[in-house]
Amino acid sequence: MAGEEKKGNPQEQTEKPVSRRLSRSQRRRQLLDVALTIVRDEGADRLTLGHLAARAGISKPVAYDHFGTRSKLLIELYKSIDQTQAAALQAALTTGERSIEETIAALASAYIHCYADTTGEWHAIGAALAGSEEKEAVYQELLDGYVQLFAAVLKPHIDLQQAELERRCIGLIGAGEALSGAMVRGNCGEPEAAETFASLIRGGLRESLSCRSNGEA
Repeated sequence: MAGEEKKGNPQEQTEKPVSRRLSRSQRRRQLLDVALTIVRDEGADRLTLGHLAARAGISKPVAYDHFGTRSKLLIELYKSIDQTQAAALQAALTTGERSIEETIAALASAYIHCYADTTGEWHAIGAALAGSEEKEAVYQELLDGYVQLFAAVLKPHIDLQQAELERRCIGLIGAGEALSGAMVRGNCGEPEAAETFASLIRGGLRESLSCRSNGEA
């Protein structure tokens, strides 16, 4: 009986690692998490596929199989951070009914807070990708998503044609990104950045806000 038990244990031991193997999507998520940790702890310049493999405890070919090049890894990490930000922003802005003043305050606060949560990683990765055609294409895609979100949140309160509202949102988002960059560099705190951004949103929409107010009076 004892001999039979010994025979069973090695088989169980060989099966356990198989059951713990990550799926391809899980491995990719793990690698992106490790990559973000590298950027946070060591800076974007240290993020290479070889260093990622070493930190993740995998072989280099596995890292290359998932991302191919360092540039593609940076792009995927850039998109991953932004998708997390966008989801948090959308969740913060699409719950409950608000007045226009409350909407503007929530929009500014949530947008700036998303950048504060990344503690500069998104900006660092963007800087590492500076000049990359891939980065510009991805950035434009992400910008379009934010424009649509801003426009959808503001539309119920604004007397503007959709195209004009979207153009103003493009400008406002540019201002928000600049303010978030200043905050990350330590030039201002999160409350100050959010308050300034709210003032800019209010100013950029003042004319249309007045029209809506007059129409409702």
